[in-house]
Amino acid sequence: MAERIYLSIGSNIGDRAARLNDALRELNANEHITVVRVSPVYETQPWGLLDQENFYNIAVAITTDLDPEALLTVLHEIERGLHRIRHEHWGPRTIDLDIIYWGLQTIHTRDLEIPHPRASERNFVLRPIKDIAIDDPDISNLVDRFLATGGDESWIKKLGEVTLHYD
Repeated sequence: MAERIYLSIGSNIGDRAARLNDALRELNANEHITVVRVSPVYETQPWGLLDQENFYNIAVAITTDLDPEALLTVLHEIERGLHRIRHEHWGPRTIDLDIIYWGLQTIHTRDLEIPHPRASERNFVLRPIKDIAIDDPDISNLVDRFLATGGDESWIKKLGEVTLHYD
């Protein structure tokens, strides 16, 4: 099995489900990326800056032949294409794509830290990853440990009525 990379994708501006679909379509269309699994959609309380709309969040498992820096560049290009503007730290956004895990590797570069430095503190990242890591015991066990010991008390709600269509 190729090493799985786990992404977290969120949106809280405009048609949140459409933005998630747009991001997934862009990932799926990239010849260097294979989308393996997509979580259900969760509606989540904003984290950090609370005075903003609720988010829709998903997790995506992918494989890629790109290196971490090149994948980060692709994710930033997708964000720009979907009109992401970085005005305010933890502020509202049309789309946000983050690399959370690259298997169990630890990667530190000037622009990138994997695992994502705050993933273990955020239910909106952990719960969707738990849904898609069912055949990846290393990540599933890691997420279970973080969920059991985490202090994130923000609410998170699985939205069964939101279906993503990105093929």
